[in-house]
Amino acid sequence: MGDLRIPVIALWSAPRCRSTAFARMMTERGDHAVVHEPLSRVVDFGEVEVGGTPVHSELEVLARLRAMAAEQPVFFKDTTDFHYPELLADRAFLTGATHTFIIRDPAEAIASHHELNPELGLEEIGFARLYEIFTAVQEATGRTPVVVDSDDLLDRPAETVRAYCAAVGIDYRPEALNWQSGMRSEWQSTSKWHQSTSETTGFARRRTDGAAKVEADPVLRGYRDHHQPYYEKLRAVALEPLGAEQAG
Repeated sequence: MGDLRIPVIALWSAPRCRSTAFARMMTERGDHAVVHEPLSRVVDFGEVEVGGTPVHSELEVLARLRAMAAEQPVFFKDTTDFHYPELLADRAFLTGATHTFIIRDPAEAIASHHELNPELGLEEIGFARLYEIFTAVQEATGRTPVVVDSDDLLDRPAETVRAYCAAVGIDYRPEALNWQSGMRSEWQSTSKWHQSTSETTGFARRRTDGAAKVEADPVLRGYRDHHQPYYEKLRAVALEPLGAEQAG
């Protein structure tokens, strides 16, 4: 008997890899219940509301996502500044949901993360944990999960989102690539992390000197060197943006 499919799309991200902007696009589509960082918030705060129901553990989050998916398709995004052992142990969720990943050059992600959290530690940068989830899904399913490079998302948003939609089996909705700016209610408890996204109306690049700052700081440079190989492995299998002519 094959694994039972669950109408859940997960987007896993190391912190500061533009996953909130991607989730904002998914909200704009209007065809999925979008859940914001349920696992990281339950670990961080001890309680999180998922689809209107308070839950208090990693296991309860996974159960609640399943219950929501029985009513309508669910999209959730989460970050790997924490470790999720119950997720990694739940083979039915690893195989049943559609797990996707978004990445960003580690130096840029680390610089952005450090700006918001100067006490940043090695593990919470999250690329090693991201790759751990990726390999767990790959081993459980026998398939290579979908990976989006967020630089592609900024440089070629329509083509990258089109490729993502084709890969996960949902229709491409170009109108969802633009949205109203503003701080959304689901971002309020962690609002400082989402301020930049709240000011956007679409996928847009902001020029930074993050890579140079990381290179100049011995501690941050060491963090980058630790996480870079995990990023490179994920980048090697990232989706190729898909033009309209390729989509047929």
